Amino acid sequence: MPLQIPDPLLGAWVKGFPARASGLHLSEVAGAELHLSDLVTPVLTVHEDALAHNEATVFSWARDRGVLLAPHGKTTMAPALWQRLLDAGAWGISVATPWQAEVAVDAGVPTVLIANAVTDAAAAARLGELLAADEGLRILCWADSLAGVEILAEALADADRPLDVLVELGGAAGRTGARTVEEGERIAGAISSAPGLRLAGVAGYEGPFGPDRSDASVAAVDRYLQTLVDLHERLAYPEGIRPVLSAGGSSFPDRAAAVLARSERADVVLRSGAFQIHDDGFYSRMSPFGELTGTAPLRSAMHAWARVLSQPEDGLALLDAGRRDVPFDIDLPVPQSIAGEITALNDQHAFLRLDEGAAVSVGEVVRLGLSHPCTAFDKWKVVAVIDDPDAADPRVIGAVATCF
Repeated sequence: MPLQIPDPLLGAWVKGFPARASGLHLSEVAGAELHLSDLVTPVLTVHEDALAHNEATVFSWARDRGVLLAPHGKTTMAPALWQRLLDAGAWGISVATPWQAEVAVDAGVPTVLIANAVTDAAAAARLGELLAADEGLRILCWADSLAGVEILAEALADADRPLDVLVELGGAAGRTGARTVEEGERIAGAISSAPGLRLAGVAGYEGPFGPDRSDASVAAVDRYLQTLVDLHERLAYPEGIRPVLSAGGSSFPDRAAAVLARSERADVVLRSGAFQIHDDGFYSRMSPFGELTGTAPLRSAMHAWARVLSQPEDGLALLDAGRRDVPFDIDLPVPQSIAGEITALNDQHAFLRLDEGAAVSVGEVVRLGLSHPCTAFDKWKVVAVIDDPDAADPRVIGAVATCF
């Protein structure tokens, strides 16, 4: 199903695009004969071939294991990239907030999974309005407390169609989620008793239980995932519904697929979202794709390009990309076209310490590998799509708009 893809008119508000692109619609960028050298640094780009490779790798793996994907749309908040996921066979698109859900519904996503509790009564009522307006739309959300169920129930008491609600189960030292299976059962009972709600499954997030891929972390993740299965197996669902058993995160999708598949009476839905873009930092260390899954490894589809502003000391260069432009919440950017290290970021500057013997010139452009796509895309309203980041002057073959 084709989505409604934003097609704004480019202008000075678009960071990274040159003045000669002003007046073009986003959809016209592909035919504008732009190259990377035409763009204004700092600039973020995505690589078409890497996108296609990552999508094909993960969707093929998921099909082989009989699991469904609802990739987390909040990673990019880009309907054009969501379209690619749906075209590849995504069951739906996950989001984190009611506002993001409305963006997805407005774009035309038919199945939207809010991977969070909705405790805003007005937002819950709005979900009811969206469901009433489109019989083909499915929205699911989570609840991890009786108080949360009560808010949903009151907001949707007179709803034309029930809202599908999954019990969120967490664990000690986790994030949100009921802390015990027994508590999850009580929440499920409250959902089942509310006229405007429908018990639709069990969900959780395994990320907090495994900070790395060590044996101890994998065992902790598996133990947590098994509690989701245990709760699911205890629940009685409404007649005619195929319950959802869902876990998320891009670090342990292999474990989620293996453990959740132990239940045969549910659709196992994985919410991994970073795989489409991947990175050169955290996910390059954590992703199982490659040897652990028997697939090709994923490739980073994003790069930043920054220009040397100054060389005030021997071995030090200042680049024009800073915290406004590149992610820094997990790892600092990594220079890829010159030997050195980014040691710090200011709002609009990066400190590049050059390796011995390495040299750059003022005005030279440096390619940066990035960590964590979720906090890369939120800094850009429009992202250029290029054909080959290794080319002498990559060609701009399109652009995507984000909706942050």
